[in-house]
Amino acid sequence: MSRRLAHTLVVALFAALVVLAFSRVHYTWNWAGVWEYREKFLQGWLTTVALSLAALVTSTAIGALAAVCLQSRNVLLEAVGRVYVELIRGTPLLVQLLIGFYVIASAVGLENRFVVGVLVLSLFSGAYMAEIFRGGLAAIPKTQRDAARAIGLTPWQTMRFVILPQAVRLVLPPVAGQLVSLIKDSSLLSVIAISEFTLNAQEVNSFTYSTLESYLPLAVGYLLLTLPLSALSRWLEGRFKYET
Repeated sequence: MSRRLAHTLVVALFAALVVLAFSRVHYTWNWAGVWEYREKFLQGWLTTVALSLAALVTSTAIGALAAVCLQSRNVLLEAVGRVYVELIRGTPLLVQLLIGFYVIASAVGLENRFVVGVLVLSLFSGAYMAEIFRGGLAAIPKTQRDAARAIGLTPWQTMRFVILPQAVRLVLPPVAGQLVSLIKDSSLLSVIAISEFTLNAQEVNSFTYSTLESYLPLAVGYLLLTLPLSALSRWLEGRFKYET
């Protein structure tokens, strides 16, 4: 049996179980009422796409910079990276959003909720990315660097041609998982009144009193974002795979 066929069968089985479960629930559907707010769903989904893309890029850059600090021999830089990572990973994103918007952003006069949301979400995800990158670099044996130096490679050439290709292969799965989590974590931006996908679904629910009809499209919308990201990660894993 091919892998694609196996995946298709499992998805079909899961869908059948879900349909069976819903069929046993005596629930009066109100799709017509929810359909009237289809533009609100689309607007919220597009906002979530924009938030996620901006945060994906920014958090990757922050994570890479923090990983460099963690690996630095300069004790001050290492301390900055370590304090940042532990502080962010040790506190809830919800609290960081509230403090970031209502305290820090207000103190510096930044009133754009979208920008604040992207920055806080990026700082949150960047702390996890930093540890992923640090672990990937630390997993490369020291003998690899010694061998590169022995054949005359410069430190930059060693990093570019020896260390990074191996580290990228190691960090791709956890990075993909973190990016998927980042997309779902964007739903918490509703607490600072950003009209993203989740907040708009909540508003449709309050307008129509149709809970399932409001939140099932929410699940589908997030799958449309996370599944391509997972597929891209698997493709990149195959692209960087090599025999050892």
